[in-house]
Amino acid sequence: MIKCSCVSGSNGVNETHVFISSGENVRLSCNNYLHDCTSTTWIYNNRFRHSTAVELIRLGIKKKDTESHERLSLGSDCSLNIRNISKEDYGSYICRQYLNDKQQGTDSRVYLHVLHVSSSQTEISAGLSVTLFCQLYSYTGVSCDDSVSSERIQLFWVNQAGVKLTRSDSRYQILSSSDHCIITLNTTLLNEDDNREWRCEVTQRDQVKTSVTYTVKSSETEVSRIAGSLFRVIVIIVEFAVFAAPTVILLQIICARRAGRKDSQQPEEIEINTIIE
Repeated sequence: MIKCSCVSGSNGVNETHVFISSGENVRLSCNNYLHDCTSTTWIYNNRFRHSTAVELIRLGIKKKDTESHERLSLGSDCSLNIRNISKEDYGSYICRQYLNDKQQGTDSRVYLHVLHVSSSQTEISAGLSVTLFCQLYSYTGVSCDDSVSSERIQLFWVNQAGVKLTRSDSRYQILSSSDHCIITLNTTLLNEDDNREWRCEVTQRDQVKTSVTYTVKSSETEVSRIAGSLFRVIVIIVEFAVFAAPTVILLQIICARRAGRKDSQQPEEIEINTIIE
């Protein structure tokens, strides 16, 4: 699945904002491409990760010396497709056109925002306190706080029914970072929370752009399942041993009797052969 959520820039600049959840696939549109992609170059820029801009596609050909080259492909409309998005993929992507080594027109810029959820606990069980971290990795050349303010971006936690969780709910502690790009949910798990879902949503101008769902999987339930499977295997082995033992003993008795009968017949056969001779 290729997912794209785009909004044109409000100042007339040829730019879009794309919101995607980690683990998904994304398509970044090139709004200035010419008749084919042999003139298209895609450039990735994130000053927090790289000191200089990185060329991903040059004149329609994928560069092989980039860390993400195996996940990249170029669409027939010169769009940049990225598989299995990670939180490190956020940043600014520029689609630029060249003819005879001369740039044609203005850049088409895409700001990629990546939503990622993680947990403070590796083992989940009732009675334990768990904290879920939802972070929007956002880069627009300015601070995350300025980006959130200018684009009216907000993060929320909602339950399985889609109801927004608030600080007034005594069971949950909802906290936002100072730059509003991280929102945490802390709660103590109950027995009935196994397979419960909590979802982190990001909105821009009050419209949901993407979300990430966290499903509670109790470690105790998994251990019980494995123990149950092992118990069933042991029962099968014991049942086989119980039913197979009499059969083995019976076969041994039959073989022993046949062996005794043969031994008793051997002298008679020798005597008969001697008389015939």
